[in-house]
Amino acid sequence: MNTGLKTTFLIIGYLIITISAFMIIPHIVEVTIGDGSQHFLVTAILSAFIGTLIVLISRTEDKTLNVREAFLMTNLAWFSISFFGALPLYFSSLDLTFTDAFFESVSGITTTGSTILPTVELASKGTLIWRSLLQWLGGIGIIVMAITILPLLNIGGMQLFRTEGMEVEKVVPKTTEIALSISKIYIYITLACFFSYSVAGMNTFDAINHALTTVSTGGYSTYTESIGYFNSTAIEVVAIVFIISGSIPFLAYIKFGRGDWLTFFKDKQISGFFLILLISILIIFIHSVMNINENPLYALRDAAFNVTSIMTGTGYTTQNYSAWGNFALFYFLFLMFIGGCSASTTCGIKVFRFQILISFIDRQIKQMFYPHGIFPVKYNKQNINDKFLTSVLAFVCLYIFVFFILTVLLSLTGLDVITAVSAAATSISNVGPGLGPMIGPEGNFFTLTDTAKWLLSLGMLLGRLELLTVLVLFLPAFWRG
Repeated sequence: MNTGLKTTFLIIGYLIITISAFMIIPHIVEVTIGDGSQHFLVTAILSAFIGTLIVLISRTEDKTLNVREAFLMTNLAWFSISFFGALPLYFSSLDLTFTDAFFESVSGITTTGSTILPTVELASKGTLIWRSLLQWLGGIGIIVMAITILPLLNIGGMQLFRTEGMEVEKVVPKTTEIALSISKIYIYITLACFFSYSVAGMNTFDAINHALTTVSTGGYSTYTESIGYFNSTAIEVVAIVFIISGSIPFLAYIKFGRGDWLTFFKDKQISGFFLILLISILIIFIHSVMNINENPLYALRDAAFNVTSIMTGTGYTTQNYSAWGNFALFYFLFLMFIGGCSASTTCGIKVFRFQILISFIDRQIKQMFYPHGIFPVKYNKQNINDKFLTSVLAFVCLYIFVFFILTVLLSLTGLDVITAVSAAATSISNVGPGLGPMIGPEGNFFTLTDTAKWLLSLGMLLGRLELLTVLVLFLPAFWRG
């Protein structure tokens, strides 16, 4: 085994050990306020043993990775965590099949929030906290990956956010350094969210769980009715504030901490995110007032919360928006694709790619009238070359293509059109609930076939890893390189 592969499996081993250590938390919850079961302890010991074995076999002093090994490491890392994260769910009292346990774990770690639990309240306290922890850990994971690895692999324009001085060979030490900085910020925001929820009226257990899944824009709740269970304006305001906190690029927080006080105002992506969010809230608000005859104050509250939740891929719900009419359904489907900002906990196509596409279209229109003119495309004062534009265009086209293929495959499992389309969109965009009575705000994914659940699990991983990171593994040239 060469040093690159050893480093790859060494990292995987450490990640498995880390996930096993976090299993102790739900074990403590189980023996204190849960049902006293020991399955978290057993799976923690098993996972730690396997992780340690991998580390011992893969020990190496030369911790370098080439591009191919970085791709492989990223995929194995997310799959391994999803697999070992599923074990406590599989051995729990919920009597889940491994397909269901793996689906729930993937949905957690990718911060999607789709669930196969028909009645969330029936899960033990330890299981509920484990689902929340998976989303919280997934939130940190995607931020670190988006800042350190994806820019180096030139995935869909992510090279725009390459960290200064970062090279593929330095990915391991640099990742450790950045992960520590992000973890501090992430923990501070989570703690602030917890205290805010407590002040707003949640009990301690609910506040902890929802803080973990709000900042990570994950959307798992301790109740089947999600945030709607509380029916509290204060709680919904807290959720909106901290969902947005998790949707902003964490690079901006790092820059702000280093003295760049205006970074949140100078970043084009952040301003674009807020512009789309506010316009969307206004559109849904007007639609609700004019077509549903809802009280304007309630309409504004429902529009603000559900638009924020859907666009950022959080997936919390307060209302059955499937009953808001066809326009609202199609608009929410559109918002699922947009997503939030890069280097945040959100997924989707991302705001910056839409902004670059608009700039590209603007340039093409100008060149129609002025064929000999030179119209450079810039983003945050950086010049965007044609190679970069091609990368963004290819990503968006691939995103739509994969969405179409996934929709067709889901239709073949027997799903109706609305369910298949929204399930494909919600999985690849890592949103959570879909549309319609089966998987909408008042439904869940339990009744889907095992084939559909495996397809959606793949869709969630594809969306979380920016598509190309996974699909490149299926190219023969990748393994020959």
